[in-house]
Amino acid sequence: MKVESAAIKEGQPIPRQYTCDGINISPPLEWSGVPKSAKTIAIVADDPDAPAGTWVHWVLYNLPAENIGLVENVPATDNLKAGGFQGKNDFGKPGYGGPCPPSGTHRYFFKVYAVDAELPLKAGASKADLETAMQGHIVAQAQLMGTYQR
Repeated sequence: MKVESAAIKEGQPIPRQYTCDGINISPPLEWSGVPKSAKTIAIVADDPDAPAGTWVHWVLYNLPAENIGLVENVPATDNLKAGGFQGKNDFGKPGYGGPCPPSGTHRYFFKVYAVDAELPLKAGASKADLETAMQGHIVAQAQLMGTYQR
């Protein structure tokens, strides 16, 4: 499986508009190579360099497996029009919360999972809830990493 973005190149700085210093919208993502056994897609975006431990910026799950990406600026709603749900990020809100590091350069990982089941989660689940529900159901995964420094 592979994940890419027209806005973020692997290992390169994330453009300002996708951060708290810009308009703080979600970047576009595209993925390919999803196995036929996948029923849904899940996505987690997080920052392992945050001072208090890994900071979760975005949680999505139960996206239909036939989806091949997300457009820029996904609305911060619990339910997605194309199917699936958004969980709560560590800002305490549904949807995307962009990079906003207190100091230094941080790494932001956009992880896409192909899952062989529809997960028994309602809207607003946490990353921990999602990881527990996905155990034994991930059939492929890919990630894209971008950086940001304020």
